[in-house]
Amino acid sequence: MPQTMGADAVPDSRGLNLWRADPDLARLAGLYLPADLLAHLTPHLDRLGALAGGRLDELAATADRNPPVLHSRDRRGDDRQHIEVHPAYREMERIAFGAHGLAALSHRGGVLGWPAPMPPAAKYLLTYLLVQAEFGLCCPVSMTDSLARTLRRFGDPALVARYLPALTSQDMDALLQGAMFMTEQGAGSDVAATAVVASPRPDGSWALAGDKWFCSNPDAGLAMVLARREGAGPGLAGVSLFLLPRVLPDGTPNAYRILRLKPKLGTRSMASGEIRLEGATAFLVGDPAAGFRQMADMVNNSRLSNGVRAAGLMRRAVTEALYVAHRRSAFGRRLVEMPLMRRQLAKMLLPMEQARSLMFQTAEALRRADLGEEGAYPLLRILTPLIKFRACRDARRVTGDAMEVRGGCGYIEEWSDARLLRDAHLGSIWEGTSNIVALDVLRAAKREAALPVLRRHVEGLLGNGDALPEAPAALGRAVALAERAMDEPALARQAASALYHLASAAAMAWEAARLEDPRRLHLARLVLRHRVLPRDPLAAEDEAAPEGWLPDPGA
Repeated sequence: MPQTMGADAVPDSRGLNLWRADPDLARLAGLYLPADLLAHLTPHLDRLGALAGGRLDELAATADRNPPVLHSRDRRGDDRQHIEVHPAYREMERIAFGAHGLAALSHRGGVLGWPAPMPPAAKYLLTYLLVQAEFGLCCPVSMTDSLARTLRRFGDPALVARYLPALTSQDMDALLQGAMFMTEQGAGSDVAATAVVASPRPDGSWALAGDKWFCSNPDAGLAMVLARREGAGPGLAGVSLFLLPRVLPDGTPNAYRILRLKPKLGTRSMASGEIRLEGATAFLVGDPAAGFRQMADMVNNSRLSNGVRAAGLMRRAVTEALYVAHRRSAFGRRLVEMPLMRRQLAKMLLPMEQARSLMFQTAEALRRADLGEEGAYPLLRILTPLIKFRACRDARRVTGDAMEVRGGCGYIEEWSDARLLRDAHLGSIWEGTSNIVALDVLRAAKREAALPVLRRHVEGLLGNGDALPEAPAALGRAVALAERAMDEPALARQAASALYHLASAAAMAWEAARLEDPRRLHLARLVLRHRVLPRDPLAAEDEAAPEGWLPDPGA
C-alpha cells in the first residue's frame, strides 16, 4: 500500500463512539441483563459511548491539565475552605451524577427513565464506558454509590432518611457526594492501628479528633470515617464507623480542615487530600464493635468498582491500539497486517476480555447476594478481591503496551495513552495494595468458606468440560493451592492469580457457547495455555491472531 505522509500518517480516533466501536460489549450485556432493560438502556449507552469518545474525552484531558486548587480563606480573610476545580470537571460531574445518575441508579427508580432500581450489571456497564474517557471522577461516583449502600444497610433509619435523598439526587445543587476517610500515616492497611479518637457527646453525636492521611474527594458532603472510641481497647473491636457531614444540620461548617491536596501521578482531575479532624461532629453507624466489618462493605463495593474501571481502561487502550494498527502503515504494510504486531495485539486483548467477563460475573453475584440467594455472598466475597487484584495489575501492562503501538505520540500528553497509563497504576493501590487484596482472597476462603462455592460456580460454567477439557483438573489444583496458601500466605498472589484465570476462562467459555462465538472460546483456551497450564517457554509458538480476530473499531 502507498505510504501515507505528514499529519495524515498519524491516526486520530477523536469522535469515535466507544459503544459502537465495541460490538462484543452489547452481545455480552445481553447475557447478563434482562432484554427489556438492555433495550431501554441501548440509546443511553450509545449516547454515552459518543460522549466518551468525544466531548467527555476532551473534558477529561482539560481537567487532567488543570488539577484542583485548595483555597483556605476568602478574599476578606474569613476561614472558608473550598476546593476550586476546573469547569471541565464540573461538566463531567453533571454528565455522571446528573444526566446518567450513576450514583443513584442502584438505589432508586426513575433514573434514565427506568421505573425501578437497576441491577449492578447495568451500573457497571455504564461505568465501563464512562471510565474509558475519565477515571478520576469515577472515584467520587463509586464512593457516593458505596456510601449510600453502606448507610442503607447499617445506618439508623433517621440518619438514612436525612441523607439518602441527597446522596441519590441527580440535581447538582441538592447532591451530596460521598467519600471514605480511612487511611492514617501510622496505620495504612493495618486498620487495627487506627488512632483517630471518637468521643461521645450528650446529644448522641460523637466528636472526632486526629488526622486522616489520604482522603479522596475531601470536600465531599458526607464521608464514612473509621475512628477508635475513647477508652476502647486496642484492636479492631475498638474501631467504629461514623458518618461525617461536611456541613452540620444547622448549616454551619463541621470542625475539620483539609491540610493540603496531594500531588498525584494520576487521577489529577479529582482532589485527594489530608484531613485534620478538630472535634468534628459525626454520627455512629451500626454496631460500635463492628466498625471495620461494616466499612468493609463499602470497601468491597469500591474494590469491585476498581476492577470494573481497570477493565474499562484496558478496553480503551485496546481500542486505541486497534485503531492505530488498522491505519498506521510502515514498510509498505498496515501495522495490523504484521505478524508480530498481531501477536502483541492479541496479548493485550486477552487480559481485557478476562476482566470484562469477570466484571459481569461479579456484578451478577452481587445482584444475587443482595437478593439473599444461597451461596451468592461467599461467591461475591471471593470474586471481588480476585478481579481487584488481577485486573488492576493487568491494566498497568496493557495500557503501557497500547502506548507503544502508537509509538512516540503515545508518550505525549496530548493523546489519551499517557493518562490511561498514569491512572491504571492507581487500581493496584486504592482500597488495598496487591498483597492486601490477595490476602483478602484467602480471608474470604477462611471466613466465608468461599473456595468450594467458587469451585462449584466454575464447574457450573464449564458444564460437561468438553470446551475446556484441561480446566477441571487445573481447577482442582488451583483450589488445593489456595487451601495451602491459607497456611502459607506467601503463596497468596500465586493462588489468587490461578483462581482468577480459571474463573475468567470458564466464564468466557460459557459466554462463547451462548453467543456461538468460536473466537471467544479460543480466547478462553489461550488463558489456560498461557496463564495456567505448564508450557515450555522456549517452544516456538505462532500466537499471531488469525484473520477476523482484530476488528477495526472505527469501521
